[in-house]
Amino acid sequence: MTGGSVNHATIIVERTYDASPERVFAAWSSVEALLRWNAMGDGWHAAYDHFDFRVGGGDIFRFGKTGGETYISTSSYQDIVPNERIISAGTMRRETTPISSSIVTVDLTPSGKGCRLVLTEQAAFLDDEDKPEYRRAGWSAMLDNLGEALKSQAAPA
Repeated sequence: MTGGSVNHATIIVERTYDASPERVFAAWSSVEALLRWNAMGDGWHAAYDHFDFRVGGGDIFRFGKTGGETYISTSSYQDIVPNERIISAGTMRRETTPISSSIVTVDLTPSGKGCRLVLTEQAAFLDDEDKPEYRRAGWSAMLDNLGEALKSQAAPA
């Protein structure tokens, strides 16, 4: 390929949940919890090939529309502060085509009896294969799913 391009963008998506920062953090820290909400919605599949939630660990996540192309996200955890912050760096491919590299920060802060989540992704979108608006829509859908998952699960004792 010749003449590749890079589009740099910062995406910020915020949500406030009626759940403690501990519960929201727990939803990010286990593969079982992630699989309950970490997909765009109906008609999408999601699976983890690898999951090691610790600084220096990482994950390999495959997802896509059922019957369509598969996307592969490979991330490494740069910083984890329980119940407060998760920072990961990674790349995304569509099948074998690289489409982005990014740093994702998830900030959790108490908000009344709940939690305010601010997700910031600083991304380099490659060769017009992906777009910031697509990524924002994906994060928005997944964080809405997280809200529904938190509502449907009983609070821990």
